[in-house]
Amino acid sequence: MLDTEPPAALVDPFVGTGSGGRWVGRINAFPGASAPFGMVQWSPDTTSRPQGGGYDYADSALTGFSLTHLSGPGCPVAGDVPFLPVAGDVPAAPERATAQFRHDSESARPGYYAVTAGQVRTELSTTVRTGIARFHYPRGRAAHLLVKVDGGATRDSDGLVRAVGDREITGQVTSGGFCGSRNRYTIYFAARFDRPIGAVDQWPGTTAGATLSFDPDADGTVRMKSAVSYVSADGALGNLEAEADSWDLDQVAAREQDRWNRQLASVTVAGGTRDQRSTFYTALYHSLLHPGVFNDADGRYPGFDGQVHRTAPGHTQYADFSGWDIYRCEMPLLAMTVPDRADDMATSLLNDADQGGWLPKWPVANGYTAEMSGDAADPVLADVYAFGDHGFDARSALRLMVHGAEDPPQPPGQGWYIERPWGAEYLTRGYVPSTVPAPAPGAPTGRAPADRAPTDTAPPGPPPPAAIRHSASTTLEYAAADFAVSRLAAELGDGATAQRFRTRSHNWANLFDPATGYIRPRDADGAFPAGPPVDVRDGHEQSGFAEGNAAQYTWMVTQDLPALIAAVGGPGAATARLDTYFTQLNAGPGRPYHWQGNEPGFATPWIYDSTGRPDRTQAVVRSIMDQLYSPTPGGEPGNDDLGAMSSWYVWAALGLYPETAGAPLLALSTPLFPRAVVHRPGRPDLVLTTTGSGRFVSALARDGVPSTRTWIDPARTGRLDFILAAAPDPGWGTDPADAPPVLG
Repeated sequence: MLDTEPPAALVDPFVGTGSGGRWVGRINAFPGASAPFGMVQWSPDTTSRPQGGGYDYADSALTGFSLTHLSGPGCPVAGDVPFLPVAGDVPAAPERATAQFRHDSESARPGYYAVTAGQVRTELSTTVRTGIARFHYPRGRAAHLLVKVDGGATRDSDGLVRAVGDREITGQVTSGGFCGSRNRYTIYFAARFDRPIGAVDQWPGTTAGATLSFDPDADGTVRMKSAVSYVSADGALGNLEAEADSWDLDQVAAREQDRWNRQLASVTVAGGTRDQRSTFYTALYHSLLHPGVFNDADGRYPGFDGQVHRTAPGHTQYADFSGWDIYRCEMPLLAMTVPDRADDMATSLLNDADQGGWLPKWPVANGYTAEMSGDAADPVLADVYAFGDHGFDARSALRLMVHGAEDPPQPPGQGWYIERPWGAEYLTRGYVPSTVPAPAPGAPTGRAPADRAPTDTAPPGPPPPAAIRHSASTTLEYAAADFAVSRLAAELGDGATAQRFRTRSHNWANLFDPATGYIRPRDADGAFPAGPPVDVRDGHEQSGFAEGNAAQYTWMVTQDLPALIAAVGGPGAATARLDTYFTQLNAGPGRPYHWQGNEPGFATPWIYDSTGRPDRTQAVVRSIMDQLYSPTPGGEPGNDDLGAMSSWYVWAALGLYPETAGAPLLALSTPLFPRAVVHRPGRPDLVLTTTGSGRFVSALARDGVPSTRTWIDPARTGRLDFILAAAPDPGWGTDPADAPPVLG
């Protein structure tokens, strides 16, 4: 095929629906239909119910087609309100019914999914807030549709379904508990059919659901429109009226594919192989699925205070931010390519904080979850300002960021959530200790229970010190967040706040052990633990680090790279250590090598740009792309995490990377394609070209002027022309002055 194919034709929604190997496991993407940043993701769920995506390519039976999914999180979530068409007799236990399928009966493209499961051919498409289905039943067989109201991915309750006239149903279910958190949300749905419902049989017992029976048309077809709302059943009906304007599924799917072509055209590439273009556009597709629209067509949405709010005209409330994952590179990508949406995403986080009291991390629907360490909303907001068009209230953002970092956590959000659970210790000591003295029995801790390690019943006597999980990586995350606060404050002219937080962003150094050359946990007395600095067991995270180990996290200091490089022995020593580190590219949490499948290592390949060896960045980045990404079900190196893993590939293929959250700088590697254009609304395009062969940069012109710098400021760059060679060029990018600068 020519490289002029429309981008949606190059997307393969089955990428990421399989397993990527031992350390990757299930990638947890979903293959079903969704609009860009849609509220509805109508997709199949398979019997093993993978987390978030609901679908495992290795399975051969479906449990239903549910209306909500997230692409690749590490915990079960969504999967709300599955529908399963059944031909013939109704199963004795409909809530557990499944339907066998084969992959050769499946097809998927952006905005469309189809499969033959059991004896029924199902086709699905969506708009932003609605879905449309076409069920083809065998002629002469009874046609049923199972509505598994409480069949979601997590603990469901209060489910119900009711008939409205003879062609419509509405219902609701309450769900939540993401990663064991306390979040809960209620989702409402409405479904309308193109023919009367012959019977609505409510399921007896504790399981909520109903069996709908139909008399299909002459071809055995039943058509269905559906919609969801987080406000009310009337809200779902309103969304149905506003968006579901056609019974013609082919027409709806064609319009949705056009929408995707326009959205994917935010970045255009030419050249390379078709597999490379397919991998690129599939990664961009996954990057544009989330966060999702949360308000109804009339602007209403439920806030973090439990009240119904309304968006300003022309704006959108978004939900489901996998903050810890997406702040590193997905939010800068969205800020550059869809700045209006990114502004509304930033405003959505500010709305959450105004309603709930604190900026959230990994919010699901309108609830806090406290999932993952750090304070990810800070770099998310700073990213949007640094790479976008400043179309949100940045001063309110700065106020809320400072509030979360420095104010006592009272009252907690939604009665329990604390933005920085170990913020007081961090401010007092300059790091989060691995243990703190335990409180007196019965005394309040002011801390989220999830941040304490599980303990057995305490023996009589003084309580032992309490262990803090992930203390070292939490310190690094707080320091990175502080840097993001300092950058936004500096941009807004608040020098005092900028200086205070920039000073605090150096706190990583309080955990650097000069005797070993690693970031390590320290206890409340300042002592490092006994034993080796990289104390790892294959398959297990190291004590003090979230989903990783000291060898991986020591490099997560991009706000102070010259200081870190000096601390490990200088550019030569850092290069040698990185060379050893990159002898494995996806080693998992328990080996002292790179783990591309975990977000804290995303920027590490670009550190060579700061050690005088940009050729090593160019080689390592391309090796990761070639070895760990592909247009296959297992073609990503880790959980997609709502587009985080995919957005890394988009940047890498462009030869660019937002190395430091909140800093408007892009580190350079080698572009994959001979030509790429990043279309920036309201700004000139960023054009990248390559000539020559090989993966090493031998020369570069920035806007027509020769440059040896290994970084750019995207706001001041319109064109990059690379000349490539088969061997490294020691004259390009190797001078210390060529390295990315340190801001502040």
